[in-house]
Amino acid sequence: MTTIQQGCAAPEQTVALPANIDYSKQAVIQGVVTGAGTAYARLLDHSGEFTGEVVVSDDGIFRFFAAPGSWTVRIIAGGGRTKDVAVEAKLGEVAQLAVAV
Repeated sequence: MTTIQQGCAAPEQTVALPANIDYSKQAVIQGVVTGAGTAYARLLDHSGEFTGEVVVSDDGIFRFFAAPGSWTVRIIAGGGRTKDVAVEAKLGEVAQLAVAV
């Protein structure tokens, strides 16, 4: 029997970075969203331009691998609720966010 997987097969979003990620060569932005139910995390560059978007996991977790610099994470939740959080991504570091919407 063949199993068909849906979606893009992205890795499961957990607070811990996957073991095979060498974040000494990456800038990582991750966080936990509370009070949102189903939500999306959108990454905007320093000029407010859309860069990427992920679905927040059932546990409220999201993660982006980004270039070092100034970013905005926009949480988009049901009922038209949004929250923007400014963050500085640094090479070799994990910028950890806690966002309540």
